[in-house]
Amino acid sequence: MTRLAVFDCDGTLVDGQADVLWAMQRAFEKAHLPAPDPSEVRRLVGLSLGVAIRELAPEENPQKQRDLVEFYKSSFRARREEGLLHEPLYDGIAELLRALHEDGWQLAVATGKSDRGLTACLAEHGLSELFVSLQTADRHPSKPHPAMLEAALFEAGAQAKDAVMIGDTSFDMQMARTARVRAIGVTWGYHSPEELRMSGADAVVEDVAALREELQGR
Repeated sequence: MTRLAVFDCDGTLVDGQADVLWAMQRAFEKAHLPAPDPSEVRRLVGLSLGVAIRELAPEENPQKQRDLVEFYKSSFRARREEGLLHEPLYDGIAELLRALHEDGWQLAVATGKSDRGLTACLAEHGLSELFVSLQTADRHPSKPHPAMLEAALFEAGAQAKDAVMIGDTSFDMQMARTARVRAIGVTWGYHSPEELRMSGADAVVEDVAALREELQGR
């Protein structure tokens, strides 16, 4: 049996809220549009960038929406290249990932980040070698479509019944339910425990210790 733990990134592994909000504000400024409410931006973290932009600027034409996407990407990339990006791991995450790896778990990521963004984030924290599958918005439809999770299962050689999806948003929980994978919600990210449960979470945990205990039962 191959046990597979698939993690979301932003809001689950790392706290990149400040940079996401800054880049989104900068993108709207470049497009000469009023900046969106930060609370609205936070609620959409986890979706693919294009989908999030359409939610934040539904009245704009497709070209303007595409411009916003490119402005966001360029702003985020420049911030990383200037050494200003700050995406700290949540407390205990690195230790949890290494412990799961040592216990024989296969690990994967399914995220709305780009390939470039995810690769750089994991490398910065010295975690790249722990993961057998990295699925991003560059190659799949946005969550909650199950494509990312299905690809991770295939690459890891795991069955849905032996896998778990760990994330902080309703999008993660819905994706897991569609793929028939056990869903664990974490409360340190962007959506409330109530939203996670209503979206199909099999369990909701409040800290990394509780998450590890939940996984040990698998």
